[in-house]
Amino acid sequence: MERRTDKGNRDTYLFLENSVTSTRPKHSRRVLTAIALLFISTCLYLLRDAYRSSCIRQSSTKPVPHLPDLYEAGILELQAGLDAGHFTSVDLVKAYFNRIEEVNLKGPALHAVIELNPSALSQAKTLDLERRMKGKRGPLHGIPVMLKDNMATIASEGMNTTAGSYSLLGSIVPADAGVVKKLRQAGAIILGKSNLSEWARARGIIQNGWSARGGFTTGAYYPNSDTCGSSSGSGVAASIGLATVTLGTETDGSISCPSSFNNIAGIKPTVGLTSRAGVIPVTLHQDTVGPMTRTVEDAALVLTVIAGPDVNDNYTLAQPLPVPDYSLALDKDALRGKRVAILRRTFFTETSPIQAHPYIFEVFDEAVKTIESLGATILQANMSAIDEILTSRDESIVMAVDMKMQINDYFASLLENPSGVRNIADLIKFNEDNPELEIPEEQDQSGLIAAEATYGPNSTYYEALRRYKDIAADGSINAVLREFQADAILMPGFGTTFASALAGYPIVTVPLGFFPDNTTASHWPGKTSGSLYPAPGVPMGLSFLGTSFSEFELIGFAYAYEQATKTRLKRRAFKDAIPVTQLIDVILR
Repeated sequence: MERRTDKGNRDTYLFLENSVTSTRPKHSRRVLTAIALLFISTCLYLLRDAYRSSCIRQSSTKPVPHLPDLYEAGILELQAGLDAGHFTSVDLVKAYFNRIEEVNLKGPALHAVIELNPSALSQAKTLDLERRMKGKRGPLHGIPVMLKDNMATIASEGMNTTAGSYSLLGSIVPADAGVVKKLRQAGAIILGKSNLSEWARARGIIQNGWSARGGFTTGAYYPNSDTCGSSSGSGVAASIGLATVTLGTETDGSISCPSSFNNIAGIKPTVGLTSRAGVIPVTLHQDTVGPMTRTVEDAALVLTVIAGPDVNDNYTLAQPLPVPDYSLALDKDALRGKRVAILRRTFFTETSPIQAHPYIFEVFDEAVKTIESLGATILQANMSAIDEILTSRDESIVMAVDMKMQINDYFASLLENPSGVRNIADLIKFNEDNPELEIPEEQDQSGLIAAEATYGPNSTYYEALRRYKDIAADGSINAVLREFQADAILMPGFGTTFASALAGYPIVTVPLGFFPDNTTASHWPGKTSGSLYPAPGVPMGLSFLGTSFSEFELIGFAYAYEQATKTRLKRRAFKDAIPVTQLIDVILR
């Protein structure tokens, strides 16, 4: 008989093999015993499979609210199941780990996740015990969260913090990032790190979603589609349920755009509402951290947790207190009686190789009608003042100076960095010495080189900063809101972040629609390889803009539109990009 190595039956098969080849009569009883054991083992396996099939059939024929579909499951739905004891946070972590394994490097190879947290299961076990003994801390207790790989986590946990760069592999940070501390205090589980455009795309002209460590992140709605950047991995992970919650960062478009491209809700907060302490920086004048989730409700719950003062980021000390409970903004009638200024444009120049596809404006016009039907007054506006700095170098001047100072400070803060890189000059050389890793075809480091060429703030820097802050904030966004007595500004979610980025003002983005199936897939402008945009089925988003610390109102408006349209639910990812593992699979394993 053929030898088997199956752990459960190996000894039985070997024993039976030896028995039947022996000619001694005294083995006949042992043969019968072995046959009986084999029969019992087979019956047990069949009974288990029958029970599993029964459960699956039951779950497919009637609602099973305690085992939600992880493709769409939200925070409160998961909390209900956890509270009822239908599953545990350990089950959740195992299920998400399996879902990531199915599609991250295998199958469609989306490259949304750089690494998983080896401590996640132990954290989940501890939080499950705490729930049973003391009750939950709040809505994020036992909920898995995926962090963009520029948010520091303590090395003892077992993960790296690298901004996608091998130059930071193995580096030891002094502490968790400020937002990570708040997540842990709320009982969240850090599931892993998501891929990103390396150095938050500030390193130079690189493709959206590419990093040396993580490879190319591609979208889940069309094979090899573009994910926008730089929070690409967070956008993809949220879009198909690789985590309940993801966090992204934005300097100029890096939450809003990947939220648009991945059919999710994203909140780019006012600069100073959420802490940047421990987040690998680009510029302190524009960087901000925000949630990227499948629904506005989840984003509001997360923002309530991560917002607030942090002594390690003095920008946060100027925010209005107390921090609102943003979930109280979730009102389906939030748009009734409000005035919404419509900007039917992008901030791309006419000579830019990137332009918004005309179909975006067709869908945008339908969204405007929907918002009007929800009781809002629609006001056609313009924002011509922003054009004064749209083609200037003001943003790049400020960013280059800030990058050199802040990234050098970040390197200096590390307790250890095995690569030996200590500043931007070292980083540039490290990349040049490792071109096969860090400078593949069509990726460069021109942003780093420009930053290294600066010598700190000077009159040119301060003038550029003053000019773009004045024009973007008071001369553009605030001016439109004042002129039309508007409560918010509405724009497409692609190519419309420039003014808000320079002003440091918030944006809330929700799903708007999808490119038609007859859309011709083409490479991103200026690239000859890599990801595709536009492409059939690729999502697009709608953005609500406001003045500083107007997140509460914007969340309400976005929620009202989201609930009226349910756009996210109108299309799913392409088949191979949808993970199949569900909670039932880990519970019955």
